Parts: sequence; C-alpha cells; structure tokens
Amino acid sequence: MTYHHNYERATPESVKLVLTLDYRVTRVKNMQKRNQQSNQPMKFSGKSEGKSATPSKTNSTQHLNAAGLRKLLLAAGVASLCASCQSPQSPTATTPGSSPGSSPAASPVAVSSPADPNTVKIVSMLPMTGSALGQAQTMVNGIKQALAETDSKACDGKIKIEYEVLDDATAAAGKWDPSQVTSNSNKVAADGSVVAAIGHYNSGAAKLSIPVLNQANVVMVSPANTYPGLTKPGKGEAKEPNVYYPTGTRNFTRVVPADDLQGAVAANWAKSLEVKKVYILDDQELYGKGIADIFEATSKTLGIEVLGREGIDIKASDYKALMNKIKALNPDLIYFGGTTQSNAGQIIKDMRNVGMTPEAVKFMGPDGIKEQALIDAAGKDAEGVYATFGGLPPQQLTGTGAQWYESYKAKFNAEPEAYAAYAYESAKVIIGAINKVCKNDRAAIRDAVLATKDFNGVLGTWSFDANGDTSLTTMSGNTVKGGKWEFVSALKTE
Repeated sequence: MTYHHNYERATPESVKLVLTLDYRVTRVKNMQKRNQQSNQPMKFSGKSEGKSATPSKTNSTQHLNAAGLRKLLLAAGVASLCASCQSPQSPTATTPGSSPGSSPAASPVAVSSPADPNTVKIVSMLPMTGSALGQAQTMVNGIKQALAETDSKACDGKIKIEYEVLDDATAAAGKWDPSQVTSNSNKVAADGSVVAAIGHYNSGAAKLSIPVLNQANVVMVSPANTYPGLTKPGKGEAKEPNVYYPTGTRNFTRVVPADDLQGAVAANWAKSLEVKKVYILDDQELYGKGIADIFEATSKTLGIEVLGREGIDIKASDYKALMNKIKALNPDLIYFGGTTQSNAGQIIKDMRNVGMTPEAVKFMGPDGIKEQALIDAAGKDAEGVYATFGGLPPQQLTGTGAQWYESYKAKFNAEPEAYAAYAYESAKVIIGAINKVCKNDRAAIRDAVLATKDFNGVLGTWSFDANGDTSLTTMSGNTVKGGKWEFVSALKTE
C-alpha cells in the first residue's frame, strides 16, 4: 500500500508519529532476527539495551511476528494521522445552522496584556523566503505606504500603530510552510498588542491560521487568498467554511474576488481565444486544485472538450514525459491551477521543449503565476503565457488607484507586483477600523472591519458582504509580451 502524505492537511505531529512508527517496526524486525538466531523469545523493555533484573513474562504481543506488528502499529498510526487530517488549529465548530465540526479540539492561546494601551500592532504573514519574495515584498511595501500616510497613527494621534512582518515560508520548503504558519499564528494570538493581521498569500496557509486567530478575536484581511471555501458556504468542502470559525463569529475578510469567479472567468476567456480542447493540470494544493476544478466544470458547460486532468508532483525535475503524452492528444490549451512556486516555470519550459509552440498550444494559469518570478523561472519560454488576475493590474487602476500607483513608483523606485495594491487596501481598511474604535479592542476592531461598506479605495468603491467577501467582481486577462506582463483586457463575470 502506498501512502501519500498531504502536508496541507497533515500536522507536523502526525508526520512525526508515522516516522516514529516506522522506526519502531524496524527495531522489532532487528530484535526478531537476533532472537531467532539464538532461539530466545523476544523481550520488550523500556530500554533498547541491557537485561531485565527479573525474567520477563510472555504476553500476546511477543507472539506477533514483525509483519503482524507492523500492521498493528501502522493501523494505529494511520488512525491517528487521519484524526489530524483536519486543520490542526480547528476546534469543534458550532456556528449557527451548522453541524459540529470533526476537527480535533485546540485550546485558545493565552493572550498577554499589551505593554501600552495606546499602542496597537498590525502584522503581515506572507512568504518572505523563496521565489514568492518579489511579490510579497511589494505587498509589504504597500502596507508600509498606507501606514506612512498617517505617520503610523490613528485617532488624531492618540493611537500609535506598529507593524511587524512575519515570514510564513521557510528555506527548506521554498514556499509557505505549515509549521511556520502555525507558529506565527500562535505568536500573533498571544501578543496582546496585535489587533489585526494581513495575510496570507496562499489559501492553504489561511485555512491553518484563521481558526487560531478566530479564537483570539484577531481579524484577518487578506489581499490574496482566493479559495472559495474559506468564506462561501457550498463552494468548498462539506464543512467549509464553518469549520474555520470555532467561535461562530467570522474574523476573515478579503479584498480580492474568490476563485469561484476567477475560474469561471478564465474558462470564458479561453473560449473567446477559440480554445476547443484543453488539458488541465493542478498542483494538488488548496488554491491550485480548487481553481482548476472550477475551470474544468465551467469549460464543460461552455462546450470545451477536457482531454484529461492530472495533479503534478511539484518537486519533479522535469515534466517531459507528461508533456509528450499531452502533445499526442493535440490540445489547444494547457491550463495549470497553481502558483509559480509549484514549478510552473518548468512545466512551461518542457511544454515548449517537446514542440508545443505558443501559436499551436496556449498556456494559461490563474493569478498565482502572474508575477515576475514566473518570467524569471520560464525564461524565453514564458512568452505568450496567459494569466487571469482577480482584479486589475496596478497600471490599469483609475482615480485614487492611479494616484496610488504613481506614488508607489516614486516611493520605492520600482513597479509594484499585482497584489501590492490589494495589500495597501487591506491596510487602509484596518487603519479605518482602528480610527473608529480608538482603543486596543480586538473584537470591536474585528466588527468594524467586517462592517466595511462603500469603501472608497484604490480598487474602487466596494463593500464586504456577510461572508467577508468583497463586492468587486471585475477581473483581468494578461499575457507575457517582450519579457513583461501586459494587460490584455478587463474580464467580466457572467
């Protein structure tokens, strides 16, 4: 039997358990070999070496052979692993109109008293390590820009606002890391000065942190999380989104439209590009698989033939065999549900290397690939790649958004990545909520954020609905031309 460990669901403790069980089984097999050679019964004690002072009593465990014990230990391990396959921070959820969740209970984190009642803190939780750094750094820049406009103060200078950058990625993972997300979330919940968080870039990270912050009444505003199941009933798995809100009160919002809109828009755009046959790939993560599911379902309703669907190994060194298989099916488009960090650049390289030219076979992905890092990874083969984005790129913003864009370039002497404006907007929403509450009151600031209506910001005028989703629905189609991302057109939801 082959076990595939899903690290988006498995906790570090459950992974450790499986490794421990493997060690114990190996130890038993070695003991059995030694005792068979000496015709002695196997003896079990709390130590690996030495003899017992008194003769050991024979029990039923000693009569198990190594294979039988392996089955017994692995059965116990798998049961424990499966028990932790829910979000590790999700206690039993009892939100109105829902059945109790089955996630293991997690105790709320003890919260420290703020050192200064007139000082509050905003944190960001973004991947500051790995290839997503370029995108994440411009998001941090956007947050700093918003704070600088008010001199990091609120309530006519009575409240000072501090800002801390937390990295939710690790060098070992090369992207966001579940254990790092959990550690950061607990740190944020425990710090009594923190009243709000901005994050994450990856939806899989958000599903781990939302329940922790929910129990601590810390509001999170996301500039980039687009998986529908985080907020929308009936758009994700059976117990979503209630399982993420153990207190029964929402604490998560997002200023970017969700994937149930973007996936559908992408399929409609593909049809307008005269795509008749598509092969769909995904990175088997929450965001990538989710948006690929929606793209696939919408494509079928539009009459686009889906030639096949496959989840890739994002650690693979190349995908030439897969690309040759796809080439033989003669598709018009390869759609990839995933991010740059899920090896999108290598997929594109191998696609072109086996002879699927941009003219013959298009490549399209979601906003997770719309960044400079994708062009850097794919090199010349990035030319002609298509990507949807859950909004308009910075250069296409108008009014207040256009003013922000020019201000950003002047301040940082660089072009902002796609999500910089959304991070700026997230910070402005939180600052506005602090200005309404004017004290360190997590629950009041959370409620003020969720109550945001007719917000006139860089993204336009918009509101949060009852689920914490933005009312904005305009998206965009973009392509790589001359080694740079270029806006093609605004895409409307149907």
